[in-house]
Amino acid sequence: MALFKEKIKKILAGADILIDGEREWDIQVHDERLYRRIITRGTMGLGEAYMDGWWDCRKLDEFFYRVIGTHLHTENKGIGHDFYRFLTNLLNKQTIRRSFEVGEWHYDIGNDLYKAMLDKRIVYSCGYWKDAKNLDEAQENKLDLICRKLKLKVGQKVLDIGCGWGSFAKFAAEKYGVEMTGITISKEQVSLAEELTKGLPVDIKFLDYRKVEGVFDHIVSVGMFEHVGPKNYRTFMKVAGLHLKNDGIFLLHTIGGNYSDTSPDPWIEKYIFPNGAVPNIESIGKAVRGIFVVEDWHNFGADYDKTLMAWHHNFEKNWDKLKNRYSERFRRMWNYYLLSCAGSFRARDAQLWQIVLTKGGLPGGYESVR
Repeated sequence: MALFKEKIKKILAGADILIDGEREWDIQVHDERLYRRIITRGTMGLGEAYMDGWWDCRKLDEFFYRVIGTHLHTENKGIGHDFYRFLTNLLNKQTIRRSFEVGEWHYDIGNDLYKAMLDKRIVYSCGYWKDAKNLDEAQENKLDLICRKLKLKVGQKVLDIGCGWGSFAKFAAEKYGVEMTGITISKEQVSLAEELTKGLPVDIKFLDYRKVEGVFDHIVSVGMFEHVGPKNYRTFMKVAGLHLKNDGIFLLHTIGGNYSDTSPDPWIEKYIFPNGAVPNIESIGKAVRGIFVVEDWHNFGADYDKTLMAWHHNFEKNWDKLKNRYSERFRRMWNYYLLSCAGSFRARDAQLWQIVLTKGGLPGGYESVR
């Protein structure tokens, strides 16, 4: 056990993190079995040990900012890590049948959780913090930014692939007078989205994107592409191209990675987003080739740090309202998820991209909107 501890101590020193130190990013160890668990199971062991209460840290976001910023997570992998990556990349884990699993596992947890954690419009994607003073303003800025990038006009028909709780559909229908069709693989999202968009020209469907019908003036997909999977990126783009008018605009809003390995972190996949994968520039480029022209590529990944910290603040502030339905272990798991992701975006290890695509290029070019 002492050998494992010394190895972990040496690894953490590379990020200026101490075991049982006094600084906010130092870790406090409650169970000495932690060290072996991390050595043998990597990030899975680290996350599960936190859920089990084996260690704590006053500022998990800062801990992960330091770990990820110094690449400790990629340079020190658990036993079996590479084999897990191999299996992940070998299989298509986002088939039509399996695409609904993330809805059941993650998005159907409970609308009360997301209402408590998110902004007033229930937007579960990165906000746009330019000129925003709070989360509500950042999310409204983001929704309006998308509308302006799509150049929406009254009466146009717009498809939202992965519509969530209908936040964009409601905003675009109310503010820009368009007719919205939203699809999601979450039954809970359908139920609440239908309620929130009642009386508006909005149609919410429980549907996989590969089953879409009709042709639309514009298409938008916000925070859904992370569930598509590398083996389906090309299919996704073909579907979007098939259902988009020739002079239409497709806006893709997605988390993006810096590396060629797009397979998910094992802990995130097991406990948060089953079958997920973060795309990179190369994989998106290959997927759109011959289908779309890339008109604009906007990165505001640093804003996801602020968004996640705001979600964490809301989650903790409203925990007393939630604790009768969710366990203390769930609370630790959810905090670990939100704060580890915040640290990743703070370290610029993860990005947030809004990509504007057209089928043949807009005549005269596309004027970027910020």
